[in-house]
Amino acid sequence: AMDGAPPPPSPSGLSAYVAVSQLLGLTLLGTTGAWLGRYRGGVAWHSPLQFNAHPLCMVLGMVFLQGDALLVYRVFRHEAKRSTKALHALLHGLALVIALVGIIAVFESHRAKGIPDMYSLHSWCGMATFVLYLLQVRGGKPLAPPAGKGLCSTCDIPMSPQWFLGCGFFLFPGASFSLRGWYKPQHIFFGITLFILSITSSLLGITEMLLFNISDSYSHFVPEGILANTLGVLLVAFGLVVGYVLTREDWKRPPLAEELALSMDFKTLTEGESPGGGS
Repeated sequence: AMDGAPPPPSPSGLSAYVAVSQLLGLTLLGTTGAWLGRYRGGVAWHSPLQFNAHPLCMVLGMVFLQGDALLVYRVFRHEAKRSTKALHALLHGLALVIALVGIIAVFESHRAKGIPDMYSLHSWCGMATFVLYLLQVRGGKPLAPPAGKGLCSTCDIPMSPQWFLGCGFFLFPGASFSLRGWYKPQHIFFGITLFILSITSSLLGITEMLLFNISDSYSHFVPEGILANTLGVLLVAFGLVVGYVLTREDWKRPPLAEELALSMDFKTLTEGESPGGGS
């Protein structure tokens, strides 16, 4: 909005779908807690119940918070890009830390009980998803570019080993703008793909946990099995709603006027083009 005018309203239906996604997300978190509390004894760290921290953390981090991180640019459509990006990064960071706690919990629990690690399809898919999530390259303008503080002030990519290659691409003379434009759809694709893989790994984990604990009675429609299956359906529903919001072209965040100006200036600097298209 210009001259203090109120921002334009959100597209029709967007707010309703976002609200449904949050209702589903909170419900699946509550269902996870109810399953672990009612049938698995609850959650405790230094005890035989340490394993139960794993499903709780993975659902909270790799599904709910990751899904909300993906929705940030749709929800905060008229906020400054820097603030929106900060929230996007914060939610991804929280998801990563919480997921790491869940992975530590399952490895420590296995070691305490003498259970082997990394032999099931769930563990393979889950670990692959976590590693890819950890290594995902994130482009865009820097949130804060102080020199020597872990950010490349020119290519705006966090300076850790997994980002060196991307930083090299963005520093390539005369190609920064075009490479940045090329990478954006790849970033969106991998973000959605990792979200889908997270839900898939969670579904595999639910099935594995049920077969380990109630394999003899699962086929008799026992309450625990029904509740866990309901959790699986909620996970799928949450993924579908988030995916629908993300893939609606008319619900994408429109660039603000100052962002368009900055992008044009950046293209002029890196490719030698004038705003009018001249050389």
